[in-house]
Amino acid sequence: MARKHRHEPIQAAATVLVVDDDPKVLMLCSALLKYAGYHVLEAGGSAEALKHCAEYPRSIDLLVTDLLLLPPTLQLASETNQYPNIHGHELAARMTAVRPDTRVLLMSGNPDEELARHRIARGSHPFVQKPFDITLFLELIRGLLASPSPSVCRHTS
Repeated sequence: MARKHRHEPIQAAATVLVVDDDPKVLMLCSALLKYAGYHVLEAGGSAEALKHCAEYPRSIDLLVTDLLLLPPTLQLASETNQYPNIHGHELAARMTAVRPDTRVLLMSGNPDEELARHRIARGSHPFVQKPFDITLFLELIRGLLASPSPSVCRHTS
């Protein structure tokens, strides 16, 4: 008997923010997540993602971000620029500081180099290597959304 793949989300109302500076990867991830029934917010870079984080009125259950987000130009946060261009790991840190219930999935096409560059220990954060298997990607998403939120984990430790 062939294994039947199920792509239904664990939570019908789960919102996923997908961030990638490669439009093709952004479109693919977004399409997969929408097909699986998730509400998807898209950002082509960290500035747009930070704006979603600050302005989106409901919860953002999961951030799926490329580890290396190449900014078009270097920008620093200031009074006039609340949304600077930053890399994915810093985006995740800023987002979870503002929205502590948001889960994070990092992704990269060159994980060993990128993880080492940002001093992130392999296995310390949920991670998927690009290109990824669609079924495994969706299973990882479902698993993350089914797990307790990070703020619940901090309170029970």
